[in-house]
Amino acid sequence: MVNIKRNFRDLINKKDWKSLKYSLNQLDPFDVAQCIKDSSEGDDVVLFRLLNREQAKETFQHLSHESQEQIIEGLAQNIHKLSDLLNDLDPDDRTAFFEELPGKVTQQLIQLLSDDERKIATQLLGYPENSIGRLMTPNYVAVKPHYTIEEVFAHIRQYGKNCETIDSIYVVDKDWKLLDDIQIKDIILASPNQTVSELMDRRFVALNAMEDQEMAIRVFKDYDRASLPVVNEEGILLGIVTFDDIMDVVEEESTEDFLKFGSLQKPIIDPLKAPAFTLYKERIFWLVALLFVNIFSGAVLSNFEHLIQSAVSLVFFLPLIIDSAGNAGSQTASLMIRSLATGDVHLKDWYKLVGKEFIVSFLLGITMAIGIAAIAKFRSPEIIYIVALTMILVVMIGSLIGLLLPFIFTKLKLDPATASAPLITSIADILGIVIYFSLASYFLGF
Repeated sequence: MVNIKRNFRDLINKKDWKSLKYSLNQLDPFDVAQCIKDSSEGDDVVLFRLLNREQAKETFQHLSHESQEQIIEGLAQNIHKLSDLLNDLDPDDRTAFFEELPGKVTQQLIQLLSDDERKIATQLLGYPENSIGRLMTPNYVAVKPHYTIEEVFAHIRQYGKNCETIDSIYVVDKDWKLLDDIQIKDIILASPNQTVSELMDRRFVALNAMEDQEMAIRVFKDYDRASLPVVNEEGILLGIVTFDDIMDVVEEESTEDFLKFGSLQKPIIDPLKAPAFTLYKERIFWLVALLFVNIFSGAVLSNFEHLIQSAVSLVFFLPLIIDSAGNAGSQTASLMIRSLATGDVHLKDWYKLVGKEFIVSFLLGITMAIGIAAIAKFRSPEIIYIVALTMILVVMIGSLIGLLLPFIFTKLKLDPATASAPLITSIADILGIVIYFSLASYFLGF
């Protein structure tokens, strides 16, 4: 790939457009997308303009949203090519692109679509944000129960060329209500004179267009399908969702949850290309918010100033104790957020998990207390029981906070990933300081 990119750069410098066009259109669309991504600003549009119509469509779908926007801006002067590109895109990929644009820009681009494609685009964008309807494509092959297998193949040849996938053929009645889906393998192996109804078992799985996209992720995971039909409340077939679109959603959800857990906003552009000030804005809000939370930790600590002056050895173990509380809480929260996201646990399961986590965190606390007590024995034996008991308590409390916060956020209909590691750590820090010095005051008689 490195040699290919270097070769393209040389051809651009020489302005050998004929050779460059030939080379680009021989590559896989994914490789072309990588070349465009890594090219300098301005060259990306030059490369894209040299692609033939089919290659341009396939390549565009592999580009990031930022690169797609740059390409569209670069093609703004060539309305004909821009219109061809937008009309050629698969409806689901086009919808995903339009979602990332300002409303006015989307409206302008929709006007470049043909009447049929404009109707499809408007329909898909009409579904709620993050709904399955936004993911689906209306291009699929549907047949009637009375069709013979020979007629099915003729139907596939006529309509299948515009479909994203034909791994499944959908059976509908006269009202377009979904009756079944039949795998293409079963159709290929059937006798030409058999009818579709003879292959039907009426055991099919369908998605509701209005449901959240996370539901589609779970269904694809459970049923291991390459595509699934999408219906409305009456069971009317509206379109299909393919596995590649689900993978995009999984990546977006995972990235969003990961960033939230680190108290970051969702990034707008590629960090490699983002201006420094943009990255600053993405990170400053939560850092400042957590700064004020940590100021409260300092205020709590100042209340025990007299104790610290009298027993300086307490300070040595303070970072170990509060870090252990934060680590235990973050670890538990990570497990709970993932389990809630995948559907392994539900809101009603919280009380079962609290009891189990109580036992687990107690055992963890005991283990860590033994370790810190061994250190205290040689350094400050007079506070060995204080640090050991504190370690047990803070690990248990930190773990329970990490478990309960995601459930509380879910109950409040907030994203559980918002129960971020820095937030949990800050809460655990405050409680750790209070517990540690309160026990020290009690046992040391201050």
